[in-house]
Amino acid sequence: MRLYVYLLEGKDWLVQESFVKLKIGKFKSRTRVLKNTKNPIWNEEFAFRVRSLDDDDELVVSVYRHSDVPTSLFTNGSKHLVGRVRIPLWSVAAEENHHLPPTWFSIHDHKSTGKECGKILLALSLHGRNQDITIGQHFILQPSITNACADECDGEGSPSHDFKTSKSPQKIMKTITRRVEKLFNKKHNDSSIKDDSSDLPATSSDNGESIEEHVSTTTFEDSMETMKSNIDQKEMPENLQGGVLIDETYIASPKDLNQFLFGPESQFKKDLAEIQGTTDVHESPWIWETGQKSSLTRTVTYTKAATKLVKASKVTEEQTYIKANGNEYAVFVKVNTPDVPYGSTFQVELLYKIMCGPEIGEEETSRVVISWGINFHQSTMMKGMIESGAKQGLKESFDQFSVLLGQTFNQFNLVDKSQTLATLEKEHQSDWELAMGYFCNFTVVSTIMMVLYVVVHIFLCGPSIIQGLEFKGLELPDSFGELITCGIIFFNLERVYIMVTHFVQATLHRGNDHGVKAQGEGWVLTVAIIEGTKLAPLDSSGFSDPYVVLTCNGKTRTSSVKLQTLDPQWNEILEFDAVEEPPSLLDVEVFSFDGPFGQAASLGHSEIRFLRHTSEELADMWVPLDGKLAQTSQAKLHLRIFLDNNNGVETIKDYLTKVEKEAGKKLNAKSPHRNSTFQKLFSLPPEEFLVGDFSCSLKRKLPLQGRLFVSSRIVGFYANLFGHKTKFSFFWEDVEDIHVLPPSLASVGSPILFMVLHTGRGVDAQHGAKFQDEEGRLRFYFHSFVSFNSASRTIMALWRTRTSIPDQKATSFDDQQEQDKTVTFQDQEEQDENCSCEDITSHLVVEDSKMSKIYSTELPLNVESMMELFNGGELEHNVMGRLCCLNLNTTNWEPLPDHPGVFERRLCYKFNRRVSSFGGDVTCTQQKSPTHDGKGWIVTEAMSLHDVPFGDHFYVQVKHEFVDCRPRWCTCDVFLGVAWLKSCEFEQRITRNILVKFGDLVRERIELVEREIFLPIDDYS
Repeated sequence: MRLYVYLLEGKDWLVQESFVKLKIGKFKSRTRVLKNTKNPIWNEEFAFRVRSLDDDDELVVSVYRHSDVPTSLFTNGSKHLVGRVRIPLWSVAAEENHHLPPTWFSIHDHKSTGKECGKILLALSLHGRNQDITIGQHFILQPSITNACADECDGEGSPSHDFKTSKSPQKIMKTITRRVEKLFNKKHNDSSIKDDSSDLPATSSDNGESIEEHVSTTTFEDSMETMKSNIDQKEMPENLQGGVLIDETYIASPKDLNQFLFGPESQFKKDLAEIQGTTDVHESPWIWETGQKSSLTRTVTYTKAATKLVKASKVTEEQTYIKANGNEYAVFVKVNTPDVPYGSTFQVELLYKIMCGPEIGEEETSRVVISWGINFHQSTMMKGMIESGAKQGLKESFDQFSVLLGQTFNQFNLVDKSQTLATLEKEHQSDWELAMGYFCNFTVVSTIMMVLYVVVHIFLCGPSIIQGLEFKGLELPDSFGELITCGIIFFNLERVYIMVTHFVQATLHRGNDHGVKAQGEGWVLTVAIIEGTKLAPLDSSGFSDPYVVLTCNGKTRTSSVKLQTLDPQWNEILEFDAVEEPPSLLDVEVFSFDGPFGQAASLGHSEIRFLRHTSEELADMWVPLDGKLAQTSQAKLHLRIFLDNNNGVETIKDYLTKVEKEAGKKLNAKSPHRNSTFQKLFSLPPEEFLVGDFSCSLKRKLPLQGRLFVSSRIVGFYANLFGHKTKFSFFWEDVEDIHVLPPSLASVGSPILFMVLHTGRGVDAQHGAKFQDEEGRLRFYFHSFVSFNSASRTIMALWRTRTSIPDQKATSFDDQQEQDKTVTFQDQEEQDENCSCEDITSHLVVEDSKMSKIYSTELPLNVESMMELFNGGELEHNVMGRLCCLNLNTTNWEPLPDHPGVFERRLCYKFNRRVSSFGGDVTCTQQKSPTHDGKGWIVTEAMSLHDVPFGDHFYVQVKHEFVDCRPRWCTCDVFLGVAWLKSCEFEQRITRNILVKFGDLVRERIELVEREIFLPIDDYS
């Protein structure tokens, strides 16, 4: 029976130059000396002959410090015992299969103190002579193998084992006799050698017995655990320079996927070899490679099937684990193909990366990324052909790899919107569970305890005595201690009140745009707001009340408000209505909530350009926020973005038709080949389509001839002059203005198309600009078009289509759009008449005591001039437009049958983001009636605010009084109030916010009326 000891490594040792001695009974062995490290790595194997398993038999592992300074004339250096560990052999025999996996043992000082001197990693295996040691799927740890000897000269620290003592002559003769007998009986002993399970060359120990080398067997899982325990692992490497062959996500844990792909005797490898026609596959076991850092390696050889151009060839793969920590795995593979043409000049490299994928409920996902590269040992003229052939062969091989892997593990498609968004269904907790989690903190508990303590104290105390400045009904603190106690209780109560306020608001408020489905046909943008992290605190409590505002193509969507948090969890889905042209930009900004009309503070912003990211990246991306606050805290936002065309080719045709009307010329759809070439040239997604390309010259210091490409979203220029390539592109939204300059001598008699970008835009295209002006705007000059008229009309039409605001787009086609506008306005009037305004009307008659006067002044205008503001004419539209009130629609004044002399009309408009961070629609009912003395008018109105927090809890009431005070002068008084329909904890906060905001709006409104009336008079004068 033999005991195999695998000494792998040590850590946290007290000495830097060391070696290890192992001893069982009188048999000893030792390792080599390692210097300049306190974490030595040996990876050495030792074999000991064990005759019996007595209770006293043990393995003694001793650690020595080595010194190059000799202690005597006959030695080359000195050695001092550091510590040792004793392992009973019966403990190894008690293990399953008599095998102790790699285990860390503590080295203790040999003195009586028992101080720990470090740790050592050992694996032990005990096997009999006729015992099969192959256990399941194992890999092999194969360090250098050393046989133990019974040489007593190796002892140290014991007087019975002096290094000068030599073997007795009887033992030497016995050893020689046995070796001679073995030489003459070699054939007779062949069977016994096979029974000993050793195919390696035999070596003889010093005790005269032949001890065959034996290779360690341990499981693949144990080896992965050993690598996982290594804290010095490298970071996940970058993809190789050749590109990515596979980037897919599967519903499986990284550990299971790693075992499936690289475990010994993998069935997946066998199935893949059968599909690809690979033969003679041989996988060597995983072994530890000794070096500065130990790593697992193995060699795989096989014969690759012949192709039309290459005959069957022998392939050797050297696979090495770079990283394996349980959640991330990286395997680097070197592929040698010496039999193929020029095979000795290059080496193909592969990198397998297995990482954790996105969370989908309770299931784990893994992302598999396989990249490739090629390393040339010698220069060759066939380099380009070799790279092309290798890329094509790897692509075909790994396509089969992906299909076979998908048959075992379900593939998770990040680009599949329905599958990805289905995982965002949030499990809502009950209000009681939320309250328990929110209020179970020190502040609330301590406040409750203090209040209870004070209440009990009041009941236990008798009537107080009036003293000092106290009188009946007023009791003051009698000491500074009581005063401080009252202050602490008041402060804690205030904190608890704020917490209750925020909790009620968080449970009542819901996002206005969450779950609203997109309407129409065309390009639909869907954004899932998952979470935010490390947002900047704004409140005194160290938290913020964040919400997200998304803007695309002039339209906005708003998330719900998450109160008192720096790491909000939204899991909300926002959709934008379909548009004809594909969107190119998405503005993301995070605000902190401060009332419906409060000046929301920005916590950070970012701009996402869809063409700069792949669909896979957009489907799961962390967006870093810009801004002083965001950059200080390194705030990020987790989004999932999907851009779909729900109308197919018809959307593209409709868009081209629209551009044709704007340009006044026919535009033909380009061929798929030209579209594909255009997409590859500028690294664009498949949905981007080419509208036109024109031969022209780029004017810089020297003219550069090339081609100008225009699509629905970008402008790109490409030139290739004797191998020197110039390429740049920018978005249509980056273009501030386009001019046409007349022909000149510098442009060789050709008109010049002159483009100016917005400040700070087009930084990537700066090398193509002629110059940058003082305002930081880039200027591009293009000339020498083959047909300047055709090119300029197409470019101007595309620019107007992309950059015009929605209102301008609605009026770009005169005849058709005028009809649509009339129909839309009539529909709006019908909706306004059919809407239930009785509730609003009931709040128009309000007592002045319930309203606050927010504005009062005298104006150099008569009452009739001021009433023009309420007649629905040009003056009212101009003033409301400058006040950022969009899409104003009004009805005519109509008399009320039950109230003689009273007229009524209805309005609807929308607040701009400058007025309210939430935007929001406003429906308003106005009534006007003459004053009692007939010298003026009174206009009362009740406004209902939609799409703002708590907008269904109140109405805003405004009352205007215009009275003639002297010739051509009138007084203007404005009153404001808030009528609450439902009780709310934030009535005072919202009322104060509305009074401040509407006071500013009223003041600005009156000033604009004065300007609009007096400006035409001044111009006439």
